[in-house]
Amino acid sequence: MISTTIMMMFGALVILTLCSVVAVKVRDAGLVGAIVAILLGFAAVTFSNPSLIYYSAFVLVISFINLASLKTIKSVIQGVDYGLVGLMALATLYIFSTQDLAMVLAAFVIVSVPTYILVMVREGGTNVEVGVKYITFMVLATVLFLIGAVTLAYTNNAPNDLLYIFGYVMLVLGLSMEVGVAPLHEWVPDVFASADPIPLSIIASLAKVVPFIIALKILHSTATPLIVSLSLFTAVLAAISMFTGNIGALTSKEPARVLAYSTVANMGYVLACVVVIAKPEYFYFALTGALLMLFANAAGKIGFFNAIKNKGAFSPLMYMLAFSFIGLPPLMGFWGKLFILFTLVKAEYVWLVALMVLNSAISVPYYLRLARELGVGWKADLTNYICVAAVLLTLVTFLPDWFFKGMEVIAQTISIAI
Repeated sequence: MISTTIMMMFGALVILTLCSVVAVKVRDAGLVGAIVAILLGFAAVTFSNPSLIYYSAFVLVISFINLASLKTIKSVIQGVDYGLVGLMALATLYIFSTQDLAMVLAAFVIVSVPTYILVMVREGGTNVEVGVKYITFMVLATVLFLIGAVTLAYTNNAPNDLLYIFGYVMLVLGLSMEVGVAPLHEWVPDVFASADPIPLSIIASLAKVVPFIIALKILHSTATPLIVSLSLFTAVLAAISMFTGNIGALTSKEPARVLAYSTVANMGYVLACVVVIAKPEYFYFALTGALLMLFANAAGKIGFFNAIKNKGAFSPLMYMLAFSFIGLPPLMGFWGKLFILFTLVKAEYVWLVALMVLNSAISVPYYLRLARELGVGWKADLTNYICVAAVLLTLVTFLPDWFFKGMEVIAQTISIAI
């Protein structure tokens, strides 16, 4: 029997497709279709599982801000690009609602493929050179990730230590290349420095959530005693990414390149959460930390990239986003890092805690420099309103206990049957 959630999601996809087709002639039809489809997807997911309300609300707001960002450019596919954002949003909303491996991997592909088009979108044309470079790395990342996921699912039914190690390494390497974890981050600085800032704000925000959720779900559901030793491999990758990203950002001058290396560092923080798979009783702490960090990264990247596009945004807003990245309380970046640090302590990775605190300190000068360079006076334009929305998003977790409780319920419900 087809569930109500599946039926509503199918309806959202139909609306999204029809409106994207119409958008070729009537540009705003794509925007309307994306908004309606995302709202329908939000209702479908929260109706079937009310504990997802907080997660879904964050995805909803980030998606709407991304749609608003696209209003600031006139791309050759404007209208259809709203549909691509809507598609990514639906997959991100749906990812906690299924435990079927085929649907999980389909969601991964649905989130990844639209970015191939978005990265080439720019004002008045397309950037094919950037697109080719990006697609090459993403195809390789997708192949590694899928091989790892399928291999781990196979070993879950037919235990084999060598295959399990192979699957774990392939999955983590694929995830690392997909989101930009060092040393598999080579595409990040070049693409971020060359592509249009608005599509990049989408790729650096909405597209980062699903790969981490899928990796956590698969690794958690297929864990064997070997995971204790293998988590060291992930921890070392996370540490390398933190240092590579923060030192790269500290020594970069161009704002887009600074944000590229900032992404490398932040993905290192989030990857560190994966080590908690060895201590599954703390899985929901890792899930809470990873998602808060991803949402904080999304808000900051949206604000800063929009400011780059518009040659600056209101100075206090820039500093607020910088403070969130640095991790000052009560902003979202602080809560994300706090939960990740707690997770690492419980996973007995105290040395990684020390490195994360050190890297947070290293990041302070370049985030403040970025805020100073991009800060200008107030103008009543769409870019500044988008930055206001991004800053408000970072303030929502003033007391994140409600978000943590929601993640605890989700972690219990996804104990997992792949």
